[in-house]
Amino acid sequence: MILMRVCIVAEHASTRFGGEAILPVHYFRLLRSRGIEAWLVVHARTRDELKSLFATDLDRIRFVEDSWIQKVIFRIGTKLPRRLSEVSLGLLNQFITQFQQRKIVGQLIRMEKIDVIHQPIPVAPRFPSLLFGLGIPRVVGPLNGGMEYPPFFRRAESGISRAFVAAARTLSNLGNTLFPGKKHADVVLVANERTRKALPSGVSGKVIVLPENGVDLDVWNDANDDNGEPTPRFVFIGRLVDWKSVDVVIRALTDVPGAELEIIGEGPMTGTWKSLAAHLGLSDRVRFEGWLPQHECAAHLRSATALVLPSLYECGGAVVLEAMAMGKAVIATNWGGPADYVDATSGFLIQPESDVALIKGFATAMKMLIDSPELAKSMGAAGRESVIRNFDWQRKIDRMISIYGELAELSKSNHGFGQDHISPASVSEQQ
Repeated sequence: MILMRVCIVAEHASTRFGGEAILPVHYFRLLRSRGIEAWLVVHARTRDELKSLFATDLDRIRFVEDSWIQKVIFRIGTKLPRRLSEVSLGLLNQFITQFQQRKIVGQLIRMEKIDVIHQPIPVAPRFPSLLFGLGIPRVVGPLNGGMEYPPFFRRAESGISRAFVAAARTLSNLGNTLFPGKKHADVVLVANERTRKALPSGVSGKVIVLPENGVDLDVWNDANDDNGEPTPRFVFIGRLVDWKSVDVVIRALTDVPGAELEIIGEGPMTGTWKSLAAHLGLSDRVRFEGWLPQHECAAHLRSATALVLPSLYECGGAVVLEAMAMGKAVIATNWGGPADYVDATSGFLIQPESDVALIKGFATAMKMLIDSPELAKSMGAAGRESVIRNFDWQRKIDRMISIYGELAELSKSNHGFGQDHISPASVSEQQ
């Protein structure tokens, strides 16, 4: 394999932030573990965490500092509805970060002779990228998006927010024309066909389907499974934000006598959902554990009956794969990312036809797993087999190294020129 030097560029890299922020951590960690010459360009918000995670590789991490204007923009954004903030002030803030990253990447290309740039996040398919015209091949993704709330639940979003999001999507083609890093990337990775259809028009590179998420089987494993507790216990792991809809499972618990719910995570809905549990008389059966590191989340899952994920807007859902890797059944909303991972052999997908239907569906599935331990065990085994076969991070990084290598070799064979001299058809679409 050709020797190559890879630069990972991301807004955030963190195991604490949740969601897509963990993806750059895995890419950088695994590339360095394979002896690949890799660098990471990321915002300084996670500096302390990355210093702890990569103490021996700090010379390979470049941090973008927060400007005063970004701090002001962030504060204003917290006052707006989430999606409205993301497609307006959030977009502006990320543009500022990407502009600074572009200068740093240019310096690394000159000083470290970088062969390939990989921008794994943001995963939103229409979010413009400023990483273009840098003279070397570029990989974007895997992207994952193109989602709306389930039809019944779209009323939960304000009309102003929906209108603003629709306008932003309409203008996204203009944004991607002005900042064509995504359109002109040599390889665009997409997690599914839904995301492929949501790409901006005019993408010229090779589009390859590759799962967004993977599982670190060294952390998430079913070793020493001690699920023999007399009390059935279900676990939710994730940010406590409105679209995660944890209230669905709390309400479902009223119809599942004796069962407990453990909520792992932090967020603005913590107080609201604690109050709901108290109002329903469930404070003794619903425990809020706060944020926990991954190895502690794994320990809590290991002795649980199943994972529950009632989210209404989950493009990815890495926690589903992590629970499956632990040999646990999954109960999730049949919408978005979880539906890409879970089938009837590994869990229950509850149709989001209404709030009442969701609550009833989760309660029914929870009772079925309690009443039939053998069903829970067989679903867990099927889920773990699926993860090992399709979502092991080691296999995923094998595929990424292959893509990087092909691009680096083509670039070198074209006398060091970048994407304008690489034919997309030259890059393998093997998955």
